[in-house]
Amino acid sequence: MDLRLPLCEADSPSTGLDPARLQAALDGVHRAGVPAVFAEVRAADRVWRGAAGVADLDTGRPATPELRQRVGSVTKAFTATAVLRQVERGRIALDAPIGDVLPRLVPGERGRKVTVRMLLNHTSGLADYLPYAYPSLRNFPSVPDISTESLDDSRYRHFDPVELIDLGLAAPPVGEPGGPTGVYSNTNYLLLGQLLELVTGVAAEECITRDVIEPAGLPDTGFPTGPSLDGPHPRMYESFYGKIDPPRDYSDYDMSWVGPAAALVSTMADLNRFFALLLDGRIVSRHSLAQMQCTVPVRAFDGTTIDYGLGLHRADLGCGTCWGHDGSAWGAGTISLTRADGTRQLSAAVNLQRWNRPDASGRPQPHPIDGALAALYRQAMCGHDGPARPADGR
Repeated sequence: MDLRLPLCEADSPSTGLDPARLQAALDGVHRAGVPAVFAEVRAADRVWRGAAGVADLDTGRPATPELRQRVGSVTKAFTATAVLRQVERGRIALDAPIGDVLPRLVPGERGRKVTVRMLLNHTSGLADYLPYAYPSLRNFPSVPDISTESLDDSRYRHFDPVELIDLGLAAPPVGEPGGPTGVYSNTNYLLLGQLLELVTGVAAEECITRDVIEPAGLPDTGFPTGPSLDGPHPRMYESFYGKIDPPRDYSDYDMSWVGPAAALVSTMADLNRFFALLLDGRIVSRHSLAQMQCTVPVRAFDGTTIDYGLGLHRADLGCGTCWGHDGSAWGAGTISLTRADGTRQLSAAVNLQRWNRPDASGRPQPHPIDGALAALYRQAMCGHDGPARPADGR
């Protein structure tokens, strides 16, 4: 459900920031059909923030760079970081069977085979619970065979994480534990949330806040306490591949359906700060960071393959390798990328999701928004907006 990472043609990155070109790239995303887009770009000691479009289609309220956003699966990078902090304290072992510590949740042979590392890098073989928690999406990604009825039915429903985990474990496995290719699954990260709660004695969200968010100094980042967002934020419009026309505002939504897998709220400035500190070895040790950056191929929801570590994506750009994560909630998309050499960063958000409409066969088709976003990524991370093609990713 996430924004795709870009793959640029080989080129040398510009070391500076061009505010006019960055703003033009944001304007291009808005003109392509996104109501609002906002971003922060960092290069060396320079910072640029910008926005384009409207945060609220009803009122015409303009988008601004400091808006808070539901960042979706970017949350996984925070959860993985919290797990590595506990590994460093000797409370969790990466290669310990999850059944040793959570035997009721993952009993039997699977509990003996699935390790903590496999949960972190999605090689556990455990299915995602989402199609079972949202029955009208059961046939996803076959767009003609789904409806969005479940999205509305579950807007204010509070899910128990154990209930969701049980749905994922009851579903047919999607692979063998520890196989050479993983399959992206939110079930893995809800299990990690239960593991954090067991070893720390507090809820996973509290642990992540205490051990990651607060030490990193992220004042505008946190888990929601209800369906509504605090502070300035955009309305978040879901199209679901044209099934919802016009797109519906899902700003208010109970995020217990994803919890420590994708419920976090943040700003683009906070995301850049988090990834800068993490990738500089200032939140976890260099050894732990090396573990997080050991990747395997993982199949995403849309069938593409991504290089995934322990809560981190790797994107190989012609102007340099990047690390980060992207994410989606209903109506909200976010991406955060940091160059491996630390010279450039981008965090960007949009308030429209799943804009690609299907063709006669039901396969979602490319949209001008895709190209406009690729141009934004290229301008931010490479210093120019020349041709780019999407990478295999989410």
